[in-house]
Amino acid sequence: MSAVLNPSPALAESLAAAARAVGGVLSGASLNPGLEAIRPRTVRAAAQDLSFNALRGYGLIDAALDRLLERPLTDQTVRALLLAALAELLNRPQSAHVVVHQAVEAAGLLGQPRAKGLVNAVLRNFLRQGAQLRDEIEKAETGCFRHPQWWIDRVRIAYPAQWQEVLRAGNAHPPMTLRVNVRRASVQSYLETLAHAELHARALGGAAVLLERPCRIDALPGFAEGEVSVQDKGAQAAAPLLDVRPGMRVLDACAAPGGKAAHLLEFEECELLAIDISRERAVHIDENLTRLGLNGTVQVGDAVRPATFWDGRPFDRILVDVPCSASGVVRRHPDILWLRRESDIAGFVATQARMLEALWQLLIPGGTLLYATCSVFPEENGLQVRSFLGRHSEAFAMPLAGLSDGQILPGSDTDGFYYALLQKNRS
Repeated sequence: MSAVLNPSPALAESLAAAARAVGGVLSGASLNPGLEAIRPRTVRAAAQDLSFNALRGYGLIDAALDRLLERPLTDQTVRALLLAALAELLNRPQSAHVVVHQAVEAAGLLGQPRAKGLVNAVLRNFLRQGAQLRDEIEKAETGCFRHPQWWIDRVRIAYPAQWQEVLRAGNAHPPMTLRVNVRRASVQSYLETLAHAELHARALGGAAVLLERPCRIDALPGFAEGEVSVQDKGAQAAAPLLDVRPGMRVLDACAAPGGKAAHLLEFEECELLAIDISRERAVHIDENLTRLGLNGTVQVGDAVRPATFWDGRPFDRILVDVPCSASGVVRRHPDILWLRRESDIAGFVATQARMLEALWQLLIPGGTLLYATCSVFPEENGLQVRSFLGRHSEAFAMPLAGLSDGQILPGSDTDGFYYALLQKNRS
């Protein structure tokens, strides 16, 4: 009862912060910059949860909001506040009165005192009509799966037997998977360290460890000392597939934030060059390698224009993690679902093809290039690779153990990724 009589002011503050961040998404901006601007960190963490819930449920709650409003609402920040509050009501129905009260207070914190009555009326109407609205809206696929219709259609065509699981995975909370730095600790010893810290986890194979419950990075034992990194299990497949040998010259193109580059160096001693077109992101690569005690060269460079970074010496191995739709990682970036347009896919495909053509020229005869995406759309994956092979008689695809056509679909312990290992004939 005391929670109802004395609602935490932190919820109102967090709702207001989430409204600003989600309002930016409604205006066409990415979510991350809006979240990163939130201070203090405790408010940011709560606002992130509220923002993610609003965007994961957008296909349902946006339709519900339109039915609850008497006239169109043009103020994106107030609309975003209502979306965040509606998502909270869906997730915490037992705290409905607290959520409504705090959402009204949040309107005041946003400098929208006139919106208080609207917020109160809409949310209370939802409490009365919510069950019926939900039943009606979920009859449509966009309401049921909380994805845009074009996205649903593409996934259904690509994976007729698994499309519903793929879409539902996109709305789930992502797992927190770690990569043990095997140069500093064994997987077993790190599991014991986690157990001692009362962080329950299990091994997933290779250097991957799945936490039973996510935690703050600064709560991970040995993180600052370079014993462990946070990296999805699917992303950890890259280093073993590339099969780097001691002393090889290796290029990691589009390397930021450096997870795969670091894993390559943890896996094997090699002469590694990591590039990224963004100077700011290149700094993050360098910071990650330094934390892990790894030696690699980091440069700012454009993978489509090798002259911006290449010294003329060919590479034995190339990893190209191309820009893509990120359709395999939307549960980590739910704004992508609503910012991405179907027409964007063709642009990604064209950039990927240019990047493959440019980097292929840097590979020695007999060398291998690993093409990687975090996408589930075939145009960016198998179709892209087949098109490349059709243009290059000297290239052939090598089999990948355990991967059906190179595709990893998002599931309970992994995000969605695609890999293709291409070898260049020696003759």
